[in-house]
Amino acid sequence: MNNEDRNTYLSKSLFIRGLQCHKSLYLQKNQPELKDEISAGTEARFRMGHEVGKLAQDLFPGGVEIPYEGLSHAEQISRTASAVAEKQAVIYEATFSHDDIFVKADILRRVPGGWELYEVKSATGMKEVYYSDVAIQYYVLTGAGLNVRKAFAVYINNQYIRQGQIDMHGLFSIEDITEDVVQRQGSIPEELQKMRRMLAGDVPDIDIGRHCKEPYDCDFTGTCWAHVPKPSVFDLREKGVDAFALYSRGIVRLEDIPLDELNSKQRMQVEAYLTRTDSVQVDRVKEFLAGLEYPLSILDFETVYPPVPLYDGIKPYQQLPFQFSLHRIAGPGQQLEHFEYLAMPGEDPREPIVERLIALIPETGTILAYNAPFEIARLKDLAAWYPRYGKKLGAMIERFSDPMSLFRSRDVYLWPLQGSYSIKVVLPTMVPELSYENEEIQDGGMASEAWFRMAESQDPEEIARIRTNLLSYCRLDTYGVVRILEKLKEYARC
Repeated sequence: MNNEDRNTYLSKSLFIRGLQCHKSLYLQKNQPELKDEISAGTEARFRMGHEVGKLAQDLFPGGVEIPYEGLSHAEQISRTASAVAEKQAVIYEATFSHDDIFVKADILRRVPGGWELYEVKSATGMKEVYYSDVAIQYYVLTGAGLNVRKAFAVYINNQYIRQGQIDMHGLFSIEDITEDVVQRQGSIPEELQKMRRMLAGDVPDIDIGRHCKEPYDCDFTGTCWAHVPKPSVFDLREKGVDAFALYSRGIVRLEDIPLDELNSKQRMQVEAYLTRTDSVQVDRVKEFLAGLEYPLSILDFETVYPPVPLYDGIKPYQQLPFQFSLHRIAGPGQQLEHFEYLAMPGEDPREPIVERLIALIPETGTILAYNAPFEIARLKDLAAWYPRYGKKLGAMIERFSDPMSLFRSRDVYLWPLQGSYSIKVVLPTMVPELSYENEEIQDGGMASEAWFRMAESQDPEEIARIRTNLLSYCRLDTYGVVRILEKLKEYARC
């Protein structure tokens, strides 16, 4: 394949990328080294999508799979042709090429007079982009001579509750989208012509815009957004002025924003940044601290939320706690105690967590959590899964207090926060010697992915290393609240 041919050759994913942004497609084809580093969250989504795709094959068992690894495109296409000629009933990852476009169909199912096409998604419903995704497959398959009678989208049914073995037809919803897919066929040749004409020229002059995140986060953001300073109008928090509207007027830096166009919270953010001024409502801090009762228990959960429920009673994407950290202070001036739990691979962590929390958290005193609604929701889930503990867990829920509320309401506002009240920003701002940047695991998404890696690993050293990192990260979440409380007490004494 010469360079000119290679530049016109597309795949399903490249076509979808081109629909989102021609510049992104051009860079992917010509300068892929400019792509952003893949985040842990993106890797997790890729992994989940692959797992869901494999599992969905059991909707139509007994098929033949066309492998991707180790085979050239031509070999995959040839094997698919053989499977079709052999009258295989079901083909997984069926591979076709037409009009210089390469696609792999998740599931092909033979029916009287032709085939049904099934595209599997790990989402819980249809999105606009999925119609285009299936439409380009339909275009290639029918162009290659296959009689596709129906096209379906397969996605997760988020109302399914696992009981025993996974019920595939309960876990997945199947939606007939044939009519919409057929209607889109007429526009595909024109879209392809536009993309190929663009690819034959220089990099398109396309500015940043909402298309950078819709329908997917673009992985060339570091390149296309390099001219945007930090901070900028895109760092404005809260609902208010439209950042892209300001950008279109040439207003990019915070210093250039007309303050009278901002609402009160956004104006506070900009003015605090420009003047390097903090704001603390001491009376509100005192009121918050006065509401705390010893003994204090500081709690944090880490969770996973896989599309395929791991245990009975769980829905797809329902948060499943696998770890907690608990710091406990019996009274003023008393020694700080720490307790923790991290489930081993293969262990259902729910009841062990409940039993440990009931044993460790005193029946009186305040329970603190940063962003407490999250921890409260986990306790409610645990109570629903294990009703015999419901009364004790319900009593815990009644005793929660949330230090994040002071930052969310901006009763405590520090200018470096730039309007954020995430503990990942608040903690290092208030306590510079503590930072998540020093942790191997730096956020909840990385923690979830690490727990899955630990579950899959057969290397004792790797398992031990991941456990150490998970425990360290979760411990910082609760110890961070301890240190934030100390700072709040300093403010109250001002």
